[in-house]
Amino acid sequence: MTEMPPKLAEIVDEFASAPREVVLEMLLEFSDAVPPLPGELAGHEGMEQVPECQTAFFLKALVQPDDTVVAHFDCPPEAPTTRAFAGILAEGLAGAHTAEILAVPDDLYARMGLAQAISPLRVRGGTAILARLKRQVAAQVTAAGTE
Repeated sequence: MTEMPPKLAEIVDEFASAPREVVLEMLLEFSDAVPPLPGELAGHEGMEQVPECQTAFFLKALVQPDDTVVAHFDCPPEAPTTRAFAGILAEGLAGAHTAEILAVPDDLYARMGLAQAISPLRVRGGTAILARLKRQVAAQVTAAGTE
């Protein structure tokens, strides 16, 4: 069975073992880890909006010829918690293969201990971001006829 990418597993472990009072600070550090969108995605062209997020959030996953995935996220700076979810995924999934991304557990944010630190609504938004990312990857894998 494929496991989630090692970098993401490391981030999950860091959060899960952190004292509750520093979890929010750690989370906010990831809000700066979201790379800017490339020019061709300006205006969110071809990106999917995640309506479960309280703030405007867009994503696009692109499966590369070598089976790695490049994920693009966009979310306003005024939404640091939601941006942090994108930052965690951007950093934790960088260079990951499709099978690793599809193996990321759906309860990722609960495993990180975030359910105690942030509102259920925000956790639901983060979970929706992950679900849509995985769905985009799965659809491209299926379309390519590979597993």
